Amino acid sequence: MMMGDLPPGFSFDPTDEELVLYYLKSKIAPNLHFNFNNIPDLDFSSSHPWELNERALWSKNQWYFFSQVKENIIRATEKGYWKELNMNEPIILKKNCGEKIIGTKKYFVYYITTNIHEQVQTNWIMEEFHLSNSFKKRKNEKLLEWVVCRVHESKNNSEGINCDDDDGEVELSALDEVFLSLDDDQEQDEISFPY
Repeated sequence: MMMGDLPPGFSFDPTDEELVLYYLKSKIAPNLHFNFNNIPDLDFSSSHPWELNERALWSKNQWYFFSQVKENIIRATEKGYWKELNMNEPIILKKNCGEKIIGTKKYFVYYITTNIHEQVQTNWIMEEFHLSNSFKKRKNEKLLEWVVCRVHESKNNSEGINCDDDDGEVELSALDEVFLSLDDDQEQDEISFPY
């Protein structure tokens, strides 16, 4: 699904705060002042990430869609599943009077299931956005919760996401390690990288 309702030159590139505050909140409690409903509803089980082109909203090599989920339920498809990375981030709205947590972002990586005992990690990354409890109408865990998802394919493993380790640590990319290894106390006029 392309961006048909926007004039030429405009693109859909919302921040995390905008996804939660305008799109997800409006999905749950329709807002008469904000009526942009181009993000479609999808069921996780109906689409593999490489099949999102015709089903989700596409902009800047990212796909957006709404889905309903239950907490701690596997997001499975016919040929794989989305594995949660346990790297939750609060979505914080900064105001003049302070900060307010408006939601949470969860990260997932897609695995292809080749057989019962073998799964292959892909480069597909999903960010799943949840509203904070203060915005939800009902706080019943048995009900399905609306989320908005942003999916993209990493071109390589340089993003540093590695799900194969069970120690809970995130593996840094080579570039991250170079920058973290720089001594903050030393002034360096020039940075040289090994060839």
